[in-house]
Amino acid sequence: MSLKSLDPRVTRLNLPEEVLIIEPKQELDQFETYEAFHQKKEGAAYTYVGPVHAPNEDVAFLFAKEQYSRRFACVGIWVARTEHIQVTPYTNDGENVYDMMRVEEPAGRSEQPEAYEIFHLKKRGKAHAHAGRVMATSYQEALQEARKQYGEKGPIVNVWVVKSKHVLQSAEEDKDMWTTIPEKKYREAIAYRVMDKITKYKEENQTTAQ
Repeated sequence: MSLKSLDPRVTRLNLPEEVLIIEPKQELDQFETYEAFHQKKEGAAYTYVGPVHAPNEDVAFLFAKEQYSRRFACVGIWVARTEHIQVTPYTNDGENVYDMMRVEEPAGRSEQPEAYEIFHLKKRGKAHAHAGRVMATSYQEALQEARKQYGEKGPIVNVWVVKSKHVLQSAEEDKDMWTTIPEKKYREAIAYRVMDKITKYKEENQTTAQ
């Protein structure tokens, strides 16, 4: 039996009905999702700028640099795989998520503490910003430590927690990678001198009208 379709062009191909069998998608047939954070200037907090899709964190870093630092001031980038970021529930603006969470104290430490990065969202519609780093043996303990150290800086609508080892960070010695060479000022909007051209156009038209 050949395949019958509402599209006569498909019917004329006389394809066997077996082509209707759809093979299941293979695992990892698509790039993984990473979240990117950038630092606008020295000393500023790293702020969430958006996701990228990449086969690994090194490529994700390059994609993040190309996508989020070409046209905006930036001196550093962090990337973390989306699945490595633990997210708290969201609260309403003006409320503090730490006040609404029941985080139990750890019974005892059986593992060595490690570093966790804490990101706060202070208002819906804004971006998560890096609040600081805590030492803990689990995500729950990291959240508890974050509440102790940063919980009073509310209102905080949402919190992201990620192990520091899962964050690929730009190194101090790589600062020159953000410098735009004189021959390529594509990152600086002023290099296009759009306003100069508009002003010149207006002046020429005013002269003609007179």
